[in-house]
Amino acid sequence: MFVWQKLAPAQWLSENEGTVRASAGTRLALIERAGRSLVTLEVVCPNKREALELKEAFGGQIETLRNDWLVAYTRAEHRPPLRIGKRLIVTAQAIPGSSTTPHLIIPTGAAFGTGEHVTTALSLRLLEQISRPLGRDWNLADLGTGSGILALGARLFGANRVIGVDNDPLAISTAKENARRNGLAGVKFEVGDVLEWRPPWQVSIVTANLFSELLIQVLPGLKRYLAAPGWLIASGILRLQERSVIRALRQNGMGAVDVRRRGKWIALTAGVSSR
Repeated sequence: MFVWQKLAPAQWLSENEGTVRASAGTRLALIERAGRSLVTLEVVCPNKREALELKEAFGGQIETLRNDWLVAYTRAEHRPPLRIGKRLIVTAQAIPGSSTTPHLIIPTGAAFGTGEHVTTALSLRLLEQISRPLGRDWNLADLGTGSGILALGARLFGANRVIGVDNDPLAISTAKENARRNGLAGVKFEVGDVLEWRPPWQVSIVTANLFSELLIQVLPGLKRYLAAPGWLIASGILRLQERSVIRALRQNGMGAVDVRRRGKWIALTAGVSSR
């Protein structure tokens, strides 16, 4: 196994993330360090040829992974629990003892989104806030589901039907395993292109942790199945891209209601009030 790495400023990421993702899909990890202005891009590659192609196209460097890299990485990580209000705690492993707050176990080694990245944490907090008054009479579609963390979180917040979609079969396999690990039924995960996919019913809330170019492309199709009133929670957006995303929302009949900013990233909720 090999990993391609590149340290890049926000402007470079804004201009090139879409092209990198076209090659790497959901294997692309963006790592942001507190107090640093640069973002690390990483892609785990099954062979050296693929890593070399990324290096030739985008620069960076290649590291060879040990055969036991995943075991060593998992043991080395001690992720503190992520608390989402009073309704959810996301952890890397089961916590001994009893607690009245539901726990969602997403192992560090699972990749595809563990709650550590600011965009995932912001999305969970926005979802927790929006879902408080809804009880159990709502449903959710999670576009670019990755590890399934937002879809599974929605189920714990009370959604009666949940679908998670991703174009990467490995991500879907990981999400299904996370659902089994947490004993959560009522969540369906399926492989699909978010640009072409359509749900079997009108959707109350859509979560989309997608890079901005893809999010903007998704919006025209999304508004056809997002209920009115309904909500979109979007993240994976750099501050540099905020204006273009909000403009695209308005063009598709949605208005930003709440925008959260942390570091270089933003997450937002947008509402659909009528057709």
